[in-house]
Amino acid sequence: MRYDTKIAIVVRENLATWQKLNVASFLAGGLVGAAPELAGEPYQDGSGRFYGPLIRQPVLVFAAAAEELKQVLQRAQGRSVRAHLYTTALFSTGNDIDNRAAVSAVATADLDLVGLGLHAERKEIDKIVKGLALHG
Repeated sequence: MRYDTKIAIVVRENLATWQKLNVASFLAGGLVGAAPELAGEPYQDGSGRFYGPLIRQPVLVFAAAAEELKQVLQRAQGRSVRAHLYTTALFSTGNDIDNRAAVSAVATADLDLVGLGLHAERKEIDKIVKGLALHG
């Protein structure tokens, strides 16, 4: 099935593995929180046991350097695509209130981005992440 929209998560390439996984997980959760229609239906196995839903469409994960993340954010903002972000400061906070405070204390140009989550029309996402390689 081909979807009209695309989900892209862009993660800074020089993070520790646990950080990359953490950033991608937080961003995916944020995307579904902002667009509940991204969640599929619950699963049921052959024995009749139920499991929670997953995101209904593929998620493309890209690697980027710090400057590339800033470019992706600028492109997204220039196309009116709302980005979900994760900054270095969020590794040292422990809750959503402190996370938001850490982000609000920094001007856009000075954000130390380590990840971005994006969901929009396919063509828009393709233009926003142009030049980035899928995370390997």
